[in-house]
Amino acid sequence: MIGWVDTLIQGVLLGGLYALFAMGLSLIFGVMRLVNIAHGDLIVLAAYLALVVVNATGLGPIPALVVCVPAMFVLGYVLQRGLLNFTLGSDILPPLLVTFGLSIIIQNALLQTFSADPRALRLGGFETESFHVGADIAVGYFPLLVLGVAIALTLGLELMFGRSALGRAFRATSDDPQAVQLMGVNNRHVYALAMGSALAIVAVAAVFYGIRTTFGPTDGPDRLLFAFEAVIIGGLGSFWGTLAGGILLGVAQAIGFRLDPGWGVLTGHLAFLGVLLLKPSGLFPRTR
Repeated sequence: MIGWVDTLIQGVLLGGLYALFAMGLSLIFGVMRLVNIAHGDLIVLAAYLALVVVNATGLGPIPALVVCVPAMFVLGYVLQRGLLNFTLGSDILPPLLVTFGLSIIIQNALLQTFSADPRALRLGGFETESFHVGADIAVGYFPLLVLGVAIALTLGLELMFGRSALGRAFRATSDDPQAVQLMGVNNRHVYALAMGSALAIVAVAAVFYGIRTTFGPTDGPDRLLFAFEAVIIGGLGSFWGTLAGGILLGVAQAIGFRLDPGWGVLTGHLAFLGVLLLKPSGLFPRTR
């Protein structure tokens, strides 16, 4: 019994990281209905950016977010304003093709620059420290921090969308972009701010990902898959749903790993398929 409780706890903690992977994807889909195939590769790119900042400045990975978050925001704004805005329309194929091409470009650029050797970010041992709940359950400080940040970002996004002028612009542009343009709102600017915000969240996810495990130039598709599954499980455009989807995916994988070391990722995929079959709109679809 204790072993299963520990498995559930570890699954919830892993789900916090998956929720961070998915939060930016949920944001850009909620605002502009864009599925970014390069999302996972942008996570890996941000992890390498953090590695460069750490090596160049001597900062720790978490303080390096002071540089990485603004840099990824600017990259997202420029990417959306200069490229992706021209692909948006009634046809979903152009943005899919463009972001697929962007994914390939990022992977090859990282391979050429950093080689295929896996890299990692280190916190001086903090990433492996834990405290005990009872005699047999160990809870890592770092995974708990990741889950706390995921919850805080979810709450922040909900407050931004519900109470700020920028959030109202995001919601209005998502609901009726033509009407918003008639009111004098520049949709291209709003979409670029949304992508910039999404990539700022990606920077946070990337640093925690790089601290938790090693990363390489071709890891992006796996990160995209986990993010996509978390978003679909929770419900497209729902931030609390995305958090719940990430946690459910993490718990499913943890249970799979406990049953058999080769079943972990497969069990997560099966949980995703089960939700998709039983409730295609996700567990907590957006209602706003």
